[in-house]
Amino acid sequence: MDNVKKASTGALKISEDVIITVAKLAALDVKGVAELSGEVNKLSKLKQNGPIKVKMYEDVAAIDIKIKVKNGVKTVQVAQDVQSAVKDSIQSMTGVAVARVNVIVDGVVF
Repeated sequence: MDNVKKASTGALKISEDVIITVAKLAALDVKGVAELSGEVNKLSKLKQNGPIKVKMYEDVAAIDIKIKVKNGVKTVQVAQDVQSAVKDSIQSMTGVAVARVNVIVDGVVF
């Protein structure tokens, strides 16, 4: 039993595209969010000019997300709900710790 070799553990890297997709789905699922602000067609566009930006600091993510809210909802409550939903979804689905989620309300949809 003294000759047991310990297996080396590998590293797991989650793509920013995956984090962006999870954040997008979580934000759009929040009641009161009309849409994301910007073009959401291709992931390569999302990283540069899109509504969701991810900055990685070692193993911790910082998320910026731009949304448009529906008319008649409490904007502050919707923004707080988006923060919680995005953070919880990313942490539970990917295992990446989220330091902050900055929500920018970019407009109201009537």
